[in-house]
Amino acid sequence: MKIAIIGYSGSGKSTLAATLGRRYGLPVLHLDTIHFSPGWVERPGADMLADCRAFCAAHPEGWVIDGNYVGCDYAERMKAADLIVSFQYNRFFCLYQVYKRYFTYRGRSRDSAAHGCPEKVDWAFFRWVLWDGRTRQRRSRYRWVQYTYPGKTVVLKNRRALSRFLNTLDQRISGDAPRADGPEGILLPARILLFFRRQFTASALLQPLQAAANQEGNQAPHCRTA
Repeated sequence: MKIAIIGYSGSGKSTLAATLGRRYGLPVLHLDTIHFSPGWVERPGADMLADCRAFCAAHPEGWVIDGNYVGCDYAERMKAADLIVSFQYNRFFCLYQVYKRYFTYRGRSRDSAAHGCPEKVDWAFFRWVLWDGRTRQRRSRYRWVQYTYPGKTVVLKNRRALSRFLNTLDQRISGDAPRADGPEGILLPARILLFFRRQFTASALLQPLQAAANQEGNQAPHCRTA
């Protein structure tokens, strides 16, 4: 089983990745750990990509990978995944979780961060959580995933949705769980898919994904996928 976890910074991607890794005995890769060198120095994109590909090649039977990083085989990861979890939490709740994490790990590196990168919150990351990480282009990327892989994409909009997802995950993997439909968006509701089909052509959704892959590079601050 291969699980890809994407979504906004501060939503809890790395925590869920660790939880699912323990539950199903799957190797876990936090992309932040291969994106940074000690001191929050960004590594060359080619080195990160090579490490990600090596991890996937070493675990063909299954994995859990959390993080966005369009330049790191984003489309390929989404295609290969058996399950995609997309965190779409409210920005202020994400900010709350960022500061909660900061006070928990202040001065230390958490397991989901690169070695030698102690937890910190600066103005750039503050802006990233509230605004810069939620641009129209980045929202389009999440819509592209939902539109392209509706049958295996789970959208979580709040903690209640996360709890329901975890409680029904075993059934979902076996194919016995009912399709959820409601405001929490456990699975993408049919009416939302219809909206996407009406509003976006496939090419329109692919354009921002390609543009992001070409432009994202080093624009984001540290911890951008946390």
